[in-house]
Parts: sequence; structure tokens; C-alpha cells
Amino acid sequence: MPAHPLPAQRLAQILLGLGFVLHAAVGALHGLSVDEAHYLLYALHPALSYFDHPPMVGWVQWPLVALDLPVAVLRLLPGLIWLASGWLVQQLAQQFSQGSEVPADQAGLAAVGVFLLAPLFNVLAIGLLPDSLLLLLSLALLRQTLRLLQPLPQTRPSDWLLLGLLLGLAGLSKYTAILAALAVALCLLLTHGWRLLRQPWLWVATLLALLLVTPVLVWNAQHQWLSFAYQAQHGAGDGWQLRPLLVFALLQLLAYGPLLLWAAPGWRQARHGAARLSLLFFAVPFAVLAWLSAGGSSLPHWTAPAWAALAPLAGIGLARAFRQGRRWLMVTTASLQAVALALLLAAMATGLQPWAEHSADEAPPANPFADLHGWDLAAERARALAQAQGLDTLAVQHWTLASRLAWYGRPLLVQVLDHRVDQFDLWAAPLAAGGNALLLDWSLMPFALPVGPEGFADCRLLDNLPIRRLGGLLSVFHFYECRDWQGTSGEQA
Repeated sequence: MPAHPLPAQRLAQILLGLGFVLHAAVGALHGLSVDEAHYLLYALHPALSYFDHPPMVGWVQWPLVALDLPVAVLRLLPGLIWLASGWLVQQLAQQFSQGSEVPADQAGLAAVGVFLLAPLFNVLAIGLLPDSLLLLLSLALLRQTLRLLQPLPQTRPSDWLLLGLLLGLAGLSKYTAILAALAVALCLLLTHGWRLLRQPWLWVATLLALLLVTPVLVWNAQHQWLSFAYQAQHGAGDGWQLRPLLVFALLQLLAYGPLLLWAAPGWRQARHGAARLSLLFFAVPFAVLAWLSAGGSSLPHWTAPAWAALAPLAGIGLARAFRQGRRWLMVTTASLQAVALALLLAAMATGLQPWAEHSADEAPPANPFADLHGWDLAAERARALAQAQGLDTLAVQHWTLASRLAWYGRPLLVQVLDHRVDQFDLWAAPLAAGGNALLLDWSLMPFALPVGPEGFADCRLLDNLPIRRLGGLLSVFHFYECRDWQGTSGEQA
């Protein structure tokens, strides 16, 4: 008997499951990124909020960190968040396809394919960032907002309360959640008009959201509004220019892939009024972040929640094109994205080892994937050297070098020897005058030794640690014994 093809809905679930397994496998093959380690340190130091982000990314990891679980297990959490996000993409695509010529299960399957093949979504599935949480919550907000587009007398109090809960959790995840909240407000106002303001449960939901984000407000009030000032300065940039905007657009295309552009015909095909309004969940944050990029202050992963909102519409567009026989273009585009994704994950797992050999003391060429390897070994060596020299402090000269060293090298303190106020200044008092430390320098981000009137009296090289992956040299760590600190390592906030 001929085998029956799998139902589209079942196939979508299988693809999401395989994606989760793939992310878990790749995540077990390399070390922490700088941001991952930074947010794990949040969990290691529970607080109402933090210098550069709200607290949710630390709070959700706290139980796992308290159990001292290995990195491979910790990375199952972002994988589960990605899995739930993919499920919401499928559900939204099925809902948006109602009334169109595209069957709901096919639209859901195509949307899952789009979500699965977008490179940056897969990165967020391996390493937990605030954007991973906001992506999931933005999709949940989109779905909940659609429920509230029905006539106001038919809306239920529980739906408004859930909206407030989701808005509050989004605000606890990342400051750019305000853009998703703006999209929610626009959808509701465009549907209900100003009579929306007479809906008492709207105000209850708003108060609930504000109540949930009070930890962020309290923390900032206790720390001279440090986080708000930092975010305002970070978002202001250095003045509007066209070139950074063009670079931003190119990076967006590479990071998320051209399959998402099928959202345009999908939006035109959708007959569901809510599906058309859902475009606001992309347009509002993307427009703001694109504008900020022109000032040089936007990163590719900041737009992940916006692109995720397009995935259901892209699924409709792709499913319709497939039914119309335009399969060659879809297959070609999907194949190219699949190859790009496979290369990305392979580079993360292997460190994209250089083809040319280098001596143990020779700095290899720049390689962004080398950043994911060797920090656990470097921290282990640093601890051993510090113990041998009677030192209880590790030191680096930039905060991006501190996160992995602080995570893997705990319980030793890590000092950041610069004048920039950051989260590390809140976790540890500045290095005292006359203090000693084991200084780590890294070949891919080297600094001149901090020796002199504003540094240590003397620094002596103790050891070098070359990091190799599959026979290729990725980087070299250098360890120095530094004595008699005479400078300042940042002002205490």
C-alpha cells in the first residue's frame, strides 16, 4: 500500500522538534557568548533590575543557575522558548489564513519553515538574550491583541488581564517592549476608536502592566536612574547618516533571510482584518530601530520580535505561491537559506577554524566564531595561576572580556580596568590602591599592558594558552601577574 503523506500540521510539529534537538546539539559543542555569560551572571546576582537591561533574563535562569547545571542544560531554556515561539507562529498563520484560498495547515507549515530557516532566530534558540524572551512575548501579545479586536461588549475581563500580564512581562524583558506596546495600542485604537478609552478593563490591564514593571522603576530610583540614562544615551547614537542605515538593511536581510519577504503577498492575500493589522507588530518596532540604526545604535537581533510577527504572513504567501506552481523560486530560496543556516551552525560548533597553521604565540586572524571557544579553559588556567601567585582577583581591560571570565572563573572576583561605569562596577568595588590582580589579555581583543601612573607598577607574563579547535588555532590567552595598582578602575555608581 502507498504510504500516506504526513499531515501538514503534524509535519510542522516534527520540524519544530527537530529544530529543538539541533539547537541542543550545537549548544553543547561550544562555550558561552559574551552576552549569554553576562545574563547568567544576572542569575548569579539576583536583583530587581540591572544596569543595561530589565531583570527577566536573569530571573528565568535563576533556578537553573542555583542548581549549578552545565551550560548544555542551561541552553535548553532558550531552546524551549524558541519552540514555544515557533508554535505561536504556526497558530497565528493558521488563524490569519481563515477566509483565504490557502488551507490553514499549509499556511502553518510554511510559516514554521520560514521561522526555522531564519538564521538569527536559531542563534536566539541557543543563547538566551532578552530578545529571545521579547520575541516569544511579542507573538503572545499579537495573539492576545487579536482576541480583543472583537466588539468591546464581547471582550472578557480575563482577556484584558492576560494582555496586561503579557505587557508587564515584556517590560521586564527588554526596554524596547515599549514598541510592542505601541503596536498593541494602535491595533486596538484603529479597531475600536476612541471609545476604547471608556473600557474600564483596559485601564485595569494598564495598571497591572505598570505594577509588574515596578521592580525596574524601584531599582533605577535606587541607582540614580542609571539604566534609563544609559539607554537614552545608547539610543541617541551619533547623528543620522545614510550609510549605517543601508548597512542595517543588508544585515537584516542576511540575518533573517529573504523567505520572510513573502509576507508582502501574504498580507495582500489575507482576508482576516486582524491579519492586516498584525503588520503593525513589524512596522512599528522595525521603523524605530531602522531610524536608530542611522545613528549607529541598532543591532541585528533587536528586530527579532518584529520579524517573528511577519513569519505567519510569510507562511500564507509561501503556501499560496506553492499552490500556484511557483515552486522553483521557493525551493531555491529555501535551499539557499538552509545552506546558510547549516554553515552558521557549523561555524559556531567548530569555531570556523583558520585554514592556515599558526605558532602557539602567533595571533591568528580575526574570526568572530573564535569568541565561542576557550573561555572555560582560560578561566581554569587563570584560577590555577592566581592561586599559585596568592592573588584573589582577576582583571581585564574591557567589560566584554569580563563576562565569560567571571562566569567560568567564579568565585574569584573580576575587575574591569576602565573608566566606563557598567554592571561590573555594581557587583564589585573598584580595585583598591596598591591592589594586585591576575590580568588576562586575549589575542583577538588585545590591549597595552596597564602599567604606569594610571595602572599597575609592574606586570609580569606568567603563561600563554593557545586555543585550538579541530587542529586550527583560534586565539591565544596571555596571563600576567600585576602588582601595586595606582590607577582607578571606574567610578562606583
